Amino acid sequence: MQQGVESLVRLLESYRGRDKVIRTVCYGSQLVGGVLTRKAETDVSSQRLGKSLLLFSAQLSHCRTVLRLFDDLSMLAYSHSYGFGALEEDAGVRWISVLTNVADQLYYPCEHIAWAADAELIKARSDKWWLFSTVLWGSSLLLGILRSLRVLVLLKRKLKKYEREEGGSRRSQLCRQMRGELLSILSCAADLCNAVHWMPPGFLWAGRFPSWLVGLLGTISSLIGLIQMNSSSEQSDAAESS
Repeated sequence: MQQGVESLVRLLESYRGRDKVIRTVCYGSQLVGGVLTRKAETDVSSQRLGKSLLLFSAQLSHCRTVLRLFDDLSMLAYSHSYGFGALEEDAGVRWISVLTNVADQLYYPCEHIAWAADAELIKARSDKWWLFSTVLWGSSLLLGILRSLRVLVLLKRKLKKYEREEGGSRRSQLCRQMRGELLSILSCAADLCNAVHWMPPGFLWAGRFPSWLVGLLGTISSLIGLIQMNSSSEQSDAAESS
């Protein structure tokens, strides 16, 4: 129990960890709130609770939007350090990653302008800028799926090679990496479904998802993000101890 609390505290003390926790609570609240408002047409108390959870989810989403006002420099530093991916072994992975970084970098100023327009800090049409940011987010997610698929193909080739050479420890490491890429595909696919939902009506299934389904997809993606963060943290701790 105490160890679990300490792990949660460490997670909340980091910006990325806190953002992932807020994201999980945000979508989880939307999931539960959506279910309660959907099934509680005659139950006034459940419906009131459901609406409160949906409002709470909206406030957490707004909180994350405000916090992202300060993410431009960290994203720029990451894009600069990655550059054109000279350290990548595969050209396909390299250029997909570069395009992903471009989409992510452009996403932030578009969202900032949309937020500032909604807050009436500037005179602009926020709906246009929200659309730009959603398109960039969706593009980044789609590129992320393509990158993971390419990495899976490369890992599969390496796995066959080590099966012939009987490299047991290396095979298990490759299998872990493949599972991580599969989780990334599932996470990006869930978020991509929501990104399409937030596009203008008439585009695929835009605007057709009920609140509980948006919450479910977001919760799945958020939990995968927490799992991956915990896994990378454990691997770094193991590397330091060794």
